[in-house]
Amino acid sequence: MAFMVKTMVGGQLKNLTGGLGGKEEKGEGEKSAAEAQGMTREEYEEYQKQLLEEKMERDALYTQRKAERATLRSHFREKYRLPKSDIDDAQIQLAGGDVELPKELAKMIEEDNEEEEGKTSVIGQLTSIQNLDLESIKGKAQSTLDDLKQSAEKCIVM
Repeated sequence: MAFMVKTMVGGQLKNLTGGLGGKEEKGEGEKSAAEAQGMTREEYEEYQKQLLEEKMERDALYTQRKAERATLRSHFREKYRLPKSDIDDAQIQLAGGDVELPKELAKMIEEDNEEEEGKTSVIGQLTSIQNLDLESIKGKAQSTLDDLKQSAEKCIVM
């Protein structure tokens, strides 16, 4: 009889308090995350560990790439005498401080430097002028040089 009273009153009391304080019993509808995905607890823990490792690898790769881009931007800032960026410096330091550019980017920078060196020379400047016949100028310069050599050979003082 005490059992009947306890179940009737206890059940009503539990509903009234919302089940606070006591041990929670799992209902048939509630499952753990591992059971919901059809795995054992060990498999689920291994799966979570693997996900975490993959995320860490992606984050490390992302940080490395950000540092490479920051290095490239720093290079151009130095080249064009622009002010340094604290954000770029922080990204480089976050990646370990010693960041090398990828081969493709280094090759692009080298080609860019070669182009600019060619443009800084006199002939490079002349080629940028439109409607200029560089071959005729070279021919005239060579003929003038030949004339000077012949004149120098005929010169009595020399």
